[in-house]
Amino acid sequence: MSLISIALHLTLAAAFTPPSAHLSAVINRNQPSSALFVTTQSDTAISTKEDDDSSNDDWWKDFQLNDSTLAESVIKDFPILSTKFDADGKISNEGTKRLIYLDSAATSQKPTAVTDALTSYYEHANSNVHRGAHALSREATEQYEDARDKVAKFINASSRNEIVFTSGASEAINLVATSLSQTCGKQPSNARELYFKKGDEIVITEAEHHSNIVPWQMVAERTGAILKYVPACSITGGFDLDAFKELIGPKTKFVSVQHVSNVLANINPIDEIVKIVRSEAGPGAKIMLDACQSVPHMKVDVQELGVDYIAASGHKMCGPTGIGFLWGKEDILNSMAPYKGGGEMIDEVFMDHSTYAPAPARFEAGTPAIAQAIGLGAAIDYINGIGMDRIHNYEVELANYLRRRLNDVKGVTVLGPPVGEERAALCAFVSEAVHPSDLSTFLDVEGVAIRAGHHCCQPLHRALGYSHSARASLYFYNTKEDVDEFIKVLEDTLGFFGSLSGDTEDGTEEKDDAFVPIF
Repeated sequence: MSLISIALHLTLAAAFTPPSAHLSAVINRNQPSSALFVTTQSDTAISTKEDDDSSNDDWWKDFQLNDSTLAESVIKDFPILSTKFDADGKISNEGTKRLIYLDSAATSQKPTAVTDALTSYYEHANSNVHRGAHALSREATEQYEDARDKVAKFINASSRNEIVFTSGASEAINLVATSLSQTCGKQPSNARELYFKKGDEIVITEAEHHSNIVPWQMVAERTGAILKYVPACSITGGFDLDAFKELIGPKTKFVSVQHVSNVLANINPIDEIVKIVRSEAGPGAKIMLDACQSVPHMKVDVQELGVDYIAASGHKMCGPTGIGFLWGKEDILNSMAPYKGGGEMIDEVFMDHSTYAPAPARFEAGTPAIAQAIGLGAAIDYINGIGMDRIHNYEVELANYLRRRLNDVKGVTVLGPPVGEERAALCAFVSEAVHPSDLSTFLDVEGVAIRAGHHCCQPLHRALGYSHSARASLYFYNTKEDVDEFIKVLEDTLGFFGSLSGDTEDGTEEKDDAFVPIF
């Protein structure tokens, strides 16, 4: 690392990191809190590598992915992935550093098939849907409803009427939570309408994204329902089925859990969860699945899952921002009160009352996100063109490779399942040498984009004993070379911060004059 780069890194870290975190984590390091969820380089649970060659520090140099041509074949479809950076970390056509995008768990990049679909809609079919008899309106409506059919087929819904377009997964969860709590715990006038009442129990987990915690807290406040949660498992880092079973009983009215953790990367045992709820909860208990980190990466069949709702985001699966969907069983959706009022969601309107359209229209008041829905349909076509099985198999292998590479990085603690256990294509990690915000800033200068923060999972981070973590997340357009470059830059950055604290690779202390910081 050049002296100019060091000065730039220090300046950026100071500018973008809170003073309490900046460099003090290096100079005045405290021992990290104990967190039994995590695995480190020294843990015996992961000391045995998958292959014999992993005992060699350079094992990764000869490692090859089984489907190494996948990413290479699609990168050309994502123009943003050709972004270059100059020596100062600024975007430049003349730059020599390429973008390494490792933040797809936050949002995926978009292929030209999707951006072209958006442009085509606005240039050739722009009109409101369902409301006009003219040719443009008919074309827009056809494209919009065709996208609904694509989503329904993609997740194997029983009917297209089970797909409600929303602005994203957050709105999908809020739609259900708000609909079931609109009467504030009172019996609705429609006896068939589903609702929460005082004393009903809602069960979530400590590992949930805030979007699957806050809406249920609001429901409890409005209705008098009781919100319970499954604590973070202190043994495996996964879903604690025993603790979950203890919480499920006759008063359980609703269970809402994530399919895949956006921090731990563990895949929850949905089959077992469903069995417990169906056998132990009261009659009519409903199950919702936050599928944001599963639908883009693996086959999701809602009929096989056995849940009542799933929520997913389009922007995490190559689609545009501002679009997602709620899937719900059709009879259940039609037993729910409308979420919003306005055009399209009505049957008839009188001055003293209104009647409502059946699902999905009753939950799509007003002008919908037409272009975004069409873009989501194009994203599904694109993913289907590659094949979800191929995508999943590739990501499993690449995720395991990333996990193993991080396992070899000195001073890094990886959250979630250990090496060799099934995990999603992401790794959240911490280092006692550098705050995640500083780390992400340094990596950004080198063209490596990762996430730093609590990832909208503050309760989980508290349970682990950390306030923040860094996260590298993958998609099918990432390569082995992306992972290797990330690890190289990560090791260089950790070495740089280690030099500030006087540590060397062999654990000895450097002389005071071994490093002179530039300010």
